[in-house]
Amino acid sequence: MPHLLFNRDRLAVKKLAERKNNNLLDQLSLQTSPEPSDIPEQVLGIIKECALRIRIARDKNRSVMLAFGAHTIKNGLAPVLISLMKGGWLTHLATNGAGIIHDWEFAYQGATGENVRENVDKGQFGIWDETGFYINLAIATGAYLGLGYGESVGRMIHDEGLEIPGKDVLIRQAGDLAEESTDKAAAALDLLSVVNKYSLKPGFMEIRHPFREYSLQCAAYEMKIPFTGHPMIGHDIIYNHPANNGAAIGRSALRDFLCFTESVSNLDQGVYMSLGSAIMSPMIFEKALSMAQNIMIQSGSHIDNHYILVADLASAEWDWTKNGEPPPDNPAYYLRYNKTFSRMGGVMRYITIDNRDFLAALQRELSSG
Repeated sequence: MPHLLFNRDRLAVKKLAERKNNNLLDQLSLQTSPEPSDIPEQVLGIIKECALRIRIARDKNRSVMLAFGAHTIKNGLAPVLISLMKGGWLTHLATNGAGIIHDWEFAYQGATGENVRENVDKGQFGIWDETGFYINLAIATGAYLGLGYGESVGRMIHDEGLEIPGKDVLIRQAGDLAEESTDKAAAALDLLSVVNKYSLKPGFMEIRHPFREYSLQCAAYEMKIPFTGHPMIGHDIIYNHPANNGAAIGRSALRDFLCFTESVSNLDQGVYMSLGSAIMSPMIFEKALSMAQNIMIQSGSHIDNHYILVADLASAEWDWTKNGEPPPDNPAYYLRYNKTFSRMGGVMRYITIDNRDFLAALQRELSSG
């Protein structure tokens, strides 16, 4: 007998305007070229080394990837990253589901973040209409079009709306596509379920984003730079909303993972930076690198000369002789890759630094030459 499931349709979903936000754009220092604080010489030396490797990677048309956690967005650092993208210094950005949400909320209302403890107690944490409805709808329409998770949301922000197909179109396409691709047919039916549930009218649905100039995923979409989202089911507030469709999430997120892996495939003589993401970044990277290496080995080659820089606030002290391998939520978890990278000929650095100072110092080094 199947287990009982929680019915999200019973939730009292409130408007986003009713929420008290912790992070406001007008209270952040939104600079494209901020000055870093005093940085220890050893750490600054590593950042300079990273900048040099980025220059080499760009000259050789190799991947320069940046994976980051949600705090990079919440701290108002999108303008710095947009500047780096415009300068041609980044070829791929990757974040978790929370990074996607905070970036969207900034673009939509100029504010993001809530008091988790207070709102959980009230039974209201994450149960906000616009965030849940629009992001889930963007992902469902994006999956239908064959887009990735981050690309789908970036497209909605950039276009300031979504094109909603008619029911008859979706039904007809589901039937026509069934023989060509069951995935495409299923994606049409996934979107149809949302269209039916909310009686959505066909045509363009305008969704204004008055602060979209501060959206990183919007800028990436416009510049055609991969911006991939790597969510985990149940980790983000959009799963609270009745519009959430797990199949659409999986379809678009899987596409993003494969897009990420393709960029990793071009990492020989390239650069991979991980900023404040102690779980998502190493988890997806190790699988992607293994897959990319598998294909390389088949062709008689190998990914060897790559440069990896991990920057986080936490120190990386860990006693391996007493404690064994650290858990994934410990920054020392990254260091387990050191021996692997050494055998490959790759370089890995770990620095303890605030994400704002790291990006400011990196940008300064890249622009100085």
